Amino acid sequence: MKKTILALAATGAMLVAAPAAYAECGSFKMAEFDWASGELMANIDKFILEEGYGCEIELVQGGTTQIFASMSEKGSPEIAGELWVNAVRETLDKAVAEGTMKVAVEGPITDLGEGWWVTQEFAEKHPELNTVEKVLERPDLFPDSEDPSKGSFMGCPAGWGCQLINANLYRAYGMEEKGWRLVDPGSAAGLDGSIAKASERSEPWFGYYWSPTAIVGKYGLVKLPFEAEYAGKDNWDGCIALPEQDCENPQKTSWVKSEVFTVVTDDFMEKGGVALDFLSKRIVPGPVMGEMLVYMGEEQATGEDAAIEFLSTKGDVWTKWVSPEVAAKVKAAL
Repeated sequence: MKKTILALAATGAMLVAAPAAYAECGSFKMAEFDWASGELMANIDKFILEEGYGCEIELVQGGTTQIFASMSEKGSPEIAGELWVNAVRETLDKAVAEGTMKVAVEGPITDLGEGWWVTQEFAEKHPELNTVEKVLERPDLFPDSEDPSKGSFMGCPAGWGCQLINANLYRAYGMEEKGWRLVDPGSAAGLDGSIAKASERSEPWFGYYWSPTAIVGKYGLVKLPFEAEYAGKDNWDGCIALPEQDCENPQKTSWVKSEVFTVVTDDFMEKGGVALDFLSKRIVPGPVMGEMLVYMGEEQATGEDAAIEFLSTKGDVWTKWVSPEVAAKVKAAL
């Protein structure tokens, strides 16, 4: 009887303690962006916050503009773990200035961004061609399939914003005069296929892409820096990013810096507590994210499945974000 009473007392204590733990952290809505890395980040955060800190997290699916508008207008969701800032730069700056949103951490994923890339094998064979400008002087190394006398530069499919950017940079750098042909891959699959084909056949490839992505992770693409400095917002937003007829005189420039922030509402900044502390320390190395995106693609894994894989196999990464006590709780829940 004594043991039974003690057991019941212990159970009662646990039931009382459980709500207290949730109360300490709170209940929040978090964006689950509709791309692979966005799904993965949200599910990693959800698992750690719920199992390690006792939070209650509801995921809200959507794209950048949809999620941001909801955060700005309704204050929900309270957390956006992987917000690509360039798409909402002006409105985010305004919201931060007005105090309705805060940046919890800049760069939750390292080594990300858009630009011009070459294959890993090409970079290893030609270490001297280590900038965009140097590669542009060697169109002969990238013979075009339709006209081998010209070099092939793979741009973006029609309808993508980067198609306009690549076309205007093509003019700014005088690539036609240098002997280059700007190629439209036709689709996302066509762009990915051109990279896969070149990498698997040890053929040279030069063109546009972005990271973090499964393609970059799988084939180890190398992003080339521009020697030219960023020529300013007026040149980029007022010319480079516009249709060709609206950009009469594009200036040479590096690619605008791609920025990704973890953004939260002002209400969350006030009551986030341990959840905010965790998010401020959570940074995923780019190569690790690339590896996980390859896993998601090859295994057809959901963000939730991939989060379990990440937490099970990348303890050397995520345990640095939390205390040993929290890490033990997360590991026990896997």
